[in-house]
Amino acid sequence: MRYLFEKYAFDTDRRELRRGADIVSVAPQVFDLLDYLIRNRERVVSKDELISAIWDGRSVSDAALTTRLNVARRAIGDSGNEQRLIKTLPRKGFRFVGQVRGARGPTGSEVVDNSVKQPKPAPAVPNDDGPVVPRLSILVLPFANLSDDPQQEYFADGLTDDLTTDLSQWTGSFVVGRSTAFSYRGKTVDVRQIGRELGVRYVVEGSVRRSKNRVRVGVQLINTETGGHLWAERFDRDIADLLEMQDEITGRIALALHYKFTDVGRRHAERSNRPDALDLIFRGLAALYKPSSKATLAMAHSFFEDALQIDNCSTRAWAGLSEAHAGTVLGRWSDAPAEQLRAAEDAAAKALACDPTNPAAHMAKAAVLFAEIKLEAALVEYEKVIELGHSWPMAYARMGILNALLGRPEKTFPLVEKAIRLSPHDSNLGEWCLSIGIAQFMMDQLEEAITWLRRSTEANPDLGINYSALASACSLAGRNEEAGAALSEYRRRHPTMTINQMRSSPRYSDHPAYLAWRERFYDGLRKGELPE
Repeated sequence: MRYLFEKYAFDTDRRELRRGADIVSVAPQVFDLLDYLIRNRERVVSKDELISAIWDGRSVSDAALTTRLNVARRAIGDSGNEQRLIKTLPRKGFRFVGQVRGARGPTGSEVVDNSVKQPKPAPAVPNDDGPVVPRLSILVLPFANLSDDPQQEYFADGLTDDLTTDLSQWTGSFVVGRSTAFSYRGKTVDVRQIGRELGVRYVVEGSVRRSKNRVRVGVQLINTETGGHLWAERFDRDIADLLEMQDEITGRIALALHYKFTDVGRRHAERSNRPDALDLIFRGLAALYKPSSKATLAMAHSFFEDALQIDNCSTRAWAGLSEAHAGTVLGRWSDAPAEQLRAAEDAAAKALACDPTNPAAHMAKAAVLFAEIKLEAALVEYEKVIELGHSWPMAYARMGILNALLGRPEKTFPLVEKAIRLSPHDSNLGEWCLSIGIAQFMMDQLEEAITWLRRSTEANPDLGINYSALASACSLAGRNEEAGAALSEYRRRHPTMTINQMRSSPRYSDHPAYLAWRERFYDGLRKGELPE
């Protein structure tokens, strides 16, 4: 049976979803969820019924169900905010509300659904932008370190990061974020399964062997639909020729994918051609990508400063130094925050002076502006990052929370959702879900807020603030038992915290909408009996 709605054809016999001529990549469970809702579109399907039908009655959290529903919505061009096709009815369930035509047999032999107004025959649908798997969708897996020294892993990681950055700057590319890519490190992977999970067409795998002044890199490009190799090659170079080798690898991948690019000169400008400086930069990035702490940021700071002693016009070293300074201030680990923010601002300016078209330089400047509570200016910088670097999940996520802080919470969900799409296993997932939860909270959509705040606590229970937001939202929604449990978790982490202490902490925004939400947030905590 085929069901036709808007520009989509949902074929249950072939288990295939098409948008015009394009096949939309859909995980089996998401396909089953769509199938059940479409077949039962004349009525509301309860949560318990859906779980029984799709998960065979297994225990499923509200956050997991909401995630699957939103994946299903994205597959058919819908969203949790819009709910044009799949509607959530609070405390009742879900319903597919789109206009559907049923069809059997060859294309065109349509059977009109009696529950809706008979439509005119649909015209052929052009292949325009939509929630299909992008043609240039790529995951770069962490390159394996085959060197005799296991401590050389940072070098393999640096090459992986460089290639990810190069590919993300291709026009029209969709490159999965670093954090999600590195979640597969050390695991036996099925590239076809990865393709289905992440919605990518290609996977790049590689290995690195470094010995004294020589480096050998093996790279292969794999089609996730077939599991077949599109291209594979081994490169053996002197370490001084590393930059040229990286350009050659990127060029070979472009050739295999029939992509034309002319930005080699820009990539040369943003990287050091001094092998000793590059080695220190890779070490600095490895420290910067570790979970943030005063020690890891100090280590990154040291490596970047040493690199700049060798090459004082390295964009990535200046950008990394700026991020280390800003991260120390934002984490409240700085003994002299005003002085360190000035140092971060100076480093970001030097990064931009070295290469004004480098997305990492704009990312560093945006972080400084965010720390200085210059939110509109920070938003402009993050927009430049996206303009220059397309697939930067943290930039999308920061734009999402900035819009909420600036009184535009309705813009938060699609931006943060894009970040999650780019890096679904990201180490920052807890913060990103918290951003959506707060935005929904600001719009008084408490049930949606609770779902996302729960997901935030599951992704990162050590974040702390997610439990306070969940406790407040649950109190205001009348979920007193859950509010009490969330508040207990928060107080276990912050046993002496009071509402007045929260009030005295630095504000991230002075926008009236944000300040009004803060008062409501405090009201919910007060109702949940957090001490005044």
